[in-house]
Amino acid sequence: MDMSAVDQDDLMRWAALIQQDATSLESVSLDPDGIFQTRKTTMATVHQDVVDDLAAGFRCRGPDDFPLLICGWGKSRVGSTALSNIFGMAGLPSYYQPLKAMLRNRLNDIRKASWCPPSASLHSHLFSKETAGPYLLAECLFIPQKMLIEAGYPPDKLHLLLLDRQPVDCLNSWFARLSGRISRERLLRHHVLAALNVVRVEGYARRQGIPVTHYVHEASKDAVASAQALFLRLGLGDRFAEREVTDWEDAGDLDSDRAKVIYPDEPSVFAVPGLHGAETGYRFQKHEVRPLGDDVMDLLTRHGLFESYQRSVAACVSDLGLDRKTAEDLFGEK
Repeated sequence: MDMSAVDQDDLMRWAALIQQDATSLESVSLDPDGIFQTRKTTMATVHQDVVDDLAAGFRCRGPDDFPLLICGWGKSRVGSTALSNIFGMAGLPSYYQPLKAMLRNRLNDIRKASWCPPSASLHSHLFSKETAGPYLLAECLFIPQKMLIEAGYPPDKLHLLLLDRQPVDCLNSWFARLSGRISRERLLRHHVLAALNVVRVEGYARRQGIPVTHYVHEASKDAVASAQALFLRLGLGDRFAEREVTDWEDAGDLDSDRAKVIYPDEPSVFAVPGLHGAETGYRFQKHEVRPLGDDVMDLLTRHGLFESYQRSVAACVSDLGLDRKTAEDLFGEK
């Protein structure tokens, strides 16, 4: 990669704003690229647009009518769609980035029907996943739980599931799957900003008293045991069965309507055929890792992505109650 195309001083300024959770991020101008975004706006404006759309569907509901929503959040390409399918297999309505779809629609001056989760009388628990990046700055900076709460979702009915993946593997996946759609330099920039935004997402959740659980993709090396530990942590132990991890049959075609994931309505430009593939069950996905180059590795190191991942691993080990040997087998941690 030609690192001269990456304005590293500008990236450092953005990183500092994110790490400080600076209020100036709200007034950031979001300029259209003419492909994935056609409307010029600001983070504050598009955030409020989504809040208003959500509120329209929440307004007539009492606090007891909201199910417990387990909301996964992480960078794109951390294995979140496959994980979502497990929750769907367990009988939970499992949604594919409903708020991000609303954000994308609004960034393209499209107003569609708001996401309206089912009543708690029908489903006591829901799962949704939201991912940061890869195409637009707004996708890197939005905070889904803040949108939900400001629209009227009770904080005590939310549980944040923070998702992560080894940075080199994750960035390689971005390059392999998406570099034909946008430049590698833009992908690198957004990958860094999306990863750093965990500080704002987790910080907001903890200030609101929302429980937080960490789960990293590498835990799926022992898929059944890790998924069971996750369900127990989330209070869903009675909903777990091994077949939900190992026996997907037709539901393993994650790009089809046979999957146990509910896909949103969003601009067609975001559709990537074959993005998720087809699997017979949930398992660790280890693909060929191409060298990123010393300059890219230095950039990831300078912005603390490897340190952040190690914190995710330590928190995952703690949250899932993994013993030392299991942690060493999964993550190489001593």
